[in-house]
Amino acid sequence: MQKTIGRNGPSTSVVGLGCMGMSDFYGPADRSESIATVKLAIESGINLLDTGDFYGMGHNELLLQESLKGIARSKYLLSVKFGAQRDPSGAWHGFDGRPAAVKTALAYSLKRLNTDYIDIYRPARLDPNVPIEETVGAIADMVKAGYVKHIGLSEVGSDTIRRASAIHSICDLQIEYSLISRGMEQSLLKTCRELGVGITAYGVLSRGLFDPKWATDRITKGDFRSHSPRFTGENLEKNLAALEPLRKMAQAKSASIAQIAIAWVLAKGHDIVPLIGSRRVATLKDSLKALDILLTSEELLSLDAAFPLGVAAGTRYAEPMMSHLDSERG
Repeated sequence: MQKTIGRNGPSTSVVGLGCMGMSDFYGPADRSESIATVKLAIESGINLLDTGDFYGMGHNELLLQESLKGIARSKYLLSVKFGAQRDPSGAWHGFDGRPAAVKTALAYSLKRLNTDYIDIYRPARLDPNVPIEETVGAIADMVKAGYVKHIGLSEVGSDTIRRASAIHSICDLQIEYSLISRGMEQSLLKTCRELGVGITAYGVLSRGLFDPKWATDRITKGDFRSHSPRFTGENLEKNLAALEPLRKMAQAKSASIAQIAIAWVLAKGHDIVPLIGSRRVATLKDSLKALDILLTSEELLSLDAAFPLGVAAGTRYAEPMMSHLDSERG
């Protein structure tokens, strides 16, 4: 199954593969398992692979290059985020959306991925010091030069989307969206649909919260969830308890809670492509079974009621990172 992402975007699989966890943020990952997961995704018909040049400071792009050796370039789409500034310790230092930085970052990504072009190129966050018109204008130059096929955005608000769209057609908005992260429904989804901008939804499994095997001892050194408000202290216990309606539905449908969570996102619109953040073959196989699950209108209403806006205890990110989310301003 395929769908067109955005009014003028490429044809993509109904779900994509989020590759971040293979290199960063969730503790150690197994290289061979990660490569096998990418290959399984391609074999299963997933053609959208999402990465970022700052995932492991280039590691994720190099991992994808290795994973995709021998696979025809026409078989997959590369969605790349750029702009996040980090030092050797992994600490964050803001975002750089200056035109020269845009083009430099693209040059390095092309080299690491061993490709002539990026299918969807997007700033990871809004640089508050650079007008979005300048950032998007620089990517548009790269579109004209043939190095980029489509322009995307990530975690920006309605005003930014409108301003960016006035400069160049925007393929999609990448934003966190799940049963417990429904903020984009307030105004962003309407704006995107008005402008013909698709949605690629990350965090559909709430960063592992929807994993039925969840246990707090899975949070290891280097796992950003050790500092995430939703995974610390009483918030974690509250959020796990809030999943009970999801558990009951999953049991009734002989499915995993992850499968129901993905099926819910899929049911929210043909213009929404969930990114499955798997880094293990078994996890991806389980998640892909969501494609065979059809939620009835009654079941969807039941889930909507059980997981209203604001149901999660704690914000999506720690406060320093929340301040970078233009999307939180509507």
